[in-house]
Amino acid sequence: MAPVSQKTSTRQSCPLRKKLLDVRGGLLGLHKALILAEQVTYERINGRVASTGQLLQLVLNDPWFTWLHPLSQLVVRIDDLLDDESELSHVEVEHFLIEARSLIRPSEEGDGFERSYYEALQREPDVIFAHVEVKKLLTKIAA
Repeated sequence: MAPVSQKTSTRQSCPLRKKLLDVRGGLLGLHKALILAEQVTYERINGRVASTGQLLQLVLNDPWFTWLHPLSQLVVRIDDLLDDESELSHVEVEHFLIEARSLIRPSEEGDGFERSYYEALQREPDVIFAHVEVKKLLTKIAA
């Protein structure tokens, strides 16, 4: 009986795992587009970023990039959940989907992430494309 139980468990979590992996991939694409957009603006004011390592240090530690941390943290939390060997629940996955949907709502009047996100969307086409991809993905997953 144990093999049947494991097989059923794997079947149940597989679509949930795929949803989370898809969302993670979309969020990573958006995150990368946002980092590159911020790098361009940062370099106009502060000079060239010499290496990928320096950019990573800036993203982690420089106040210029702090507004990106909520998106970074969401991806890390999704990674933690995917690394966990226990079966995913619909509630856990739905929680992350709701959080992703609410995070990628730009706002001209907002502050923090939503305002900076709005500004990045106004100045960088690659951010727009990544945003649209994540929105499509979240809509498809919800259907």
